[in-house]
Amino acid sequence: MVDDEPKIVEVVADYLRNAGFSVTTAADGESALASARARPPDLVLLDLGLPGLDGLDVARDLRRNSPVPIIILTARGEETDRVLGLELGADDYLVKPFSPRELVARVRAVLRRTDGAQAERERFAVGDVVVDSGRREVTVGDRVVELTATEFDLLAELAGQPGRVFTRAQLLGAIHGVVVESYERTVDAHVKNIRRKLEPVPHRPRYLLTVHSVGYRFADD
Repeated sequence: MVDDEPKIVEVVADYLRNAGFSVTTAADGESALASARARPPDLVLLDLGLPGLDGLDVARDLRRNSPVPIIILTARGEETDRVLGLELGADDYLVKPFSPRELVARVRAVLRRTDGAQAERERFAVGDVVVDSGRREVTVGDRVVELTATEFDLLAELAGQPGRVFTRAQLLGAIHGVVVESYERTVDAHVKNIRRKLEPVPHRPRYLLTVHSVGYRFADD
């Protein structure tokens, strides 16, 4: 957990430890990155408003070197800040003040996705895109596509039913298990990331297609 507010760190760390998690804390970005390099974590809770190295820079550095799940904790309520964090590869976010119980639930949900516990089909192919849920791996031809846990689950949901149109709310329900209207635009940020990694020409998608005014579908041809 990376946050420079001691009271929040104390409360959240207590809730997480009571839920059975081991928690390491850092109060600034530099020490957080050093800690992550020395002992790679299973998940990172990251505040954006950090002294020195900004939380967005920490997320960018973490994502360059690891697919570790990241949940952003921020007092920045503006949609642009939240979406920017997601576009950098964060898996989820909570805006302060938040419920510690909800945070624990979000942590468990993200870790379940990372472990692949919710996968229903082990391996399937759509054209030259292969989704292997057992290995949490996506390939296009011979190329492995590196996705975060949330990106993988979003793609697996779409590619698992090629041609079906999903609304943003349906996709949120599938990957988070809960639908909150204000969060629906975050799907667009994840889709943008997936296209950048998956598509030969991201601004002219071949696989992950937009259905205007509705949502998204995965190409079925």
